[in-house]
Amino acid sequence: MVRQSRKLDHLKFALQLDDGPSSNALEDMTIVPNCLPDLSSDDIDLSTTVAGIVLPHPVIVNAITGGAADVTEVNARLAEFARITGCAMAVGSQYAALEDLTVRESYQVIRKVNPNGFVLANLGAHVSVEEAQRAVDMLGACALQIHLNVAQELFMVEGDRKFAGYLNNIEKIASYIDVPVIVKEVGCGIAREQAHVLSKTGIRGIDVGGTGGTNFLAIEAARSGISLEPGALAWGIPTAISALEVASVLPDTIDLILSGGVRTPLDVVKSLILGGKAVGIAAPIVRSLEEHGLDATVIWFQRFITDVKRFMLLAGTMNIHGLQKTPVVITGYTRQWCSVRAIDITRYAVRKHGF
Repeated sequence: MVRQSRKLDHLKFALQLDDGPSSNALEDMTIVPNCLPDLSSDDIDLSTTVAGIVLPHPVIVNAITGGAADVTEVNARLAEFARITGCAMAVGSQYAALEDLTVRESYQVIRKVNPNGFVLANLGAHVSVEEAQRAVDMLGACALQIHLNVAQELFMVEGDRKFAGYLNNIEKIASYIDVPVIVKEVGCGIAREQAHVLSKTGIRGIDVGGTGGTNFLAIEAARSGISLEPGALAWGIPTAISALEVASVLPDTIDLILSGGVRTPLDVVKSLILGGKAVGIAAPIVRSLEEHGLDATVIWFQRFITDVKRFMLLAGTMNIHGLQKTPVVITGYTRQWCSVRAIDITRYAVRKHGF
């Protein structure tokens, strides 16, 4: 019951607490506009490929909940939203369902509601290869997210304190299970050193999960009734900076995903310009479903996607491949960070507009 209570707390505080306090750093990215795009709105194609799987657009409803009977309805609503909108969807950690079969329904409801959708299973990096395959089989999942959340665990009263062997275990899982593996940080970002070693494990994607969005350290503090000093709450790498870190070492065989405070259509376009094949969004969708219902949330998302297309046209590109040739000027804190980390950002500014 402790794990189930934790899942309910996480959902409650994810909806109550503000993003941050750290920014996602996407404000440091300015797209170089193209006033002669030679395109029409009908030319814009949002389709993308993640881990070898074609998606109609790049928005993933990222992992947020599961593992408690009371959140079954939440996941059912998310699955219906994903079915209508064509979003891929990741579930929250399934470890609770590996321990307690009675909560499997809180995950499996997703497949009942959205039988043909792109669904990602989700587990921590400590699980066995057999448990990883069971999680995939539980959902008929198209891919597996392995989440890294060391900081969250350390601030969680009942959290893990031992993290040895994660890298080798990820490699074992990637070589064993029969779907692609995507590694995701849970709100603190991934640096290039860890991205480099992860790229050798056989995984197919990295979701940077940077700062700027739902703050699981703040959530754990709220659960425990403690006050964390500002430096602790701001721990991690902003999403845009983490993307630049990871992209500097990522081979073409591994797809980049950005999550962590991606909130607006312009955030999505900037994320794709930085090399992302997709973006993860969770709390805003859950909050809208809770406050406004399914129909209103679908309408909001349709407008959101329309605005993504508008910004793509303003950037002078018809597809995501073209966006990754679009010039963007990087300034501010992000520029300072990349300078001292010897990450070349000038290459982003001198690209040629392309389709």
